[in-house]
Amino acid sequence: MTKELSRTSALAARHIALGSGLEDWNGMGTAWTYDTDPNDEHDAVRDRAGMFDMSALKKVFVRGPDAQAVLDHLTTRDLSRLVPGRSVYLCVLTDSGSIADDAIVSNNGGEEWMIVHGSGDTMALLAASAVGRDVALEFTDELHDLSVQGPKALQILNAHCDIDLAALAYFDHRPVHLFGHPCRISRTGYSGERGYEIFADGGVITDIWDKLVDAGVMPCSFTALDKVRIEAGLLFYGYDMTQAHTPWEVGLGFTVSTSKGDFRGKEAVMAARGDEKITNVCLDIKHSDMVEGGEVLSIGGSAVGVINSPCYSHRLGKSLALAHVQTGIPVGTVLSVASETFETTATIVPSPIYDPQKARTHS
Repeated sequence: MTKELSRTSALAARHIALGSGLEDWNGMGTAWTYDTDPNDEHDAVRDRAGMFDMSALKKVFVRGPDAQAVLDHLTTRDLSRLVPGRSVYLCVLTDSGSIADDAIVSNNGGEEWMIVHGSGDTMALLAASAVGRDVALEFTDELHDLSVQGPKALQILNAHCDIDLAALAYFDHRPVHLFGHPCRISRTGYSGERGYEIFADGGVITDIWDKLVDAGVMPCSFTALDKVRIEAGLLFYGYDMTQAHTPWEVGLGFTVSTSKGDFRGKEAVMAARGDEKITNVCLDIKHSDMVEGGEVLSIGGSAVGVINSPCYSHRLGKSLALAHVQTGIPVGTVLSVASETFETTATIVPSPIYDPQKARTHS
């Protein structure tokens, strides 16, 4: 690594033992690869259960009488509807109405909320929204995030949990004991499968990891994570959405509660509705491997878009990618794909390409 990491996961030694070089993401050493085949990890998530150390996501507690008001100003959702024990996916906007980050906000009850975000500007914008409010902000890396995903996740976790996780609806969360350790389990994930995120302190997360391995859960790398999330049409901030885009352009308009009160960027984002320059699409690429990303998409010699997030799905036998293209180009359109090393074609296909009804995550 060429960059000194500012954050450390308690699971770092487990990743190193599995062959990870602890590559940087969000300032933390993250397992982008293991010695295992990412295709086998992909299979584990789709057929059984796999787990990802998502601790590089930033966890911030927001506590106090004004906690909800602060988060309502920060984010695009109407949080007055979010009861204790529920979470919601949303956007954080710039003052100009573009996407500064995406995040999940959880109502923990008792004037305690938690926001979990990635590599965008959420923390600085949260601090700005908190000025003059009766609220305390606590960023913590002591709280780890272990994501267990796959059709066997419920069965495996339930066998070692002190509540019935089957009762958790999608985006519900509860304080529980898992393998005897206190933690919070949320029915959320980033895989296109039914799954759960385990939020637990660094002092117990390694024992939880080890016991999950013993129970048959396969450790999975971020290379495998890219495969499952691209199949599921799930966006990654910095690639599929950036500060250059509005929620309307990348398919996240559903996160904007248009009838709620004031929030950062509201006037600008509402003014931008209907003025989209690009749209987010899934591509089926005529290629026998994963493309590199950044390839230009064109029709009749005129550039119309760019590939952002590519992968090769051995399960579908397809080279796939999430891409931005000009608005108005319909599903089924064949585009030319060009890079410095090759040329081919790609077809715009419905997204998500895997489980389009989202029955596996929601049921």
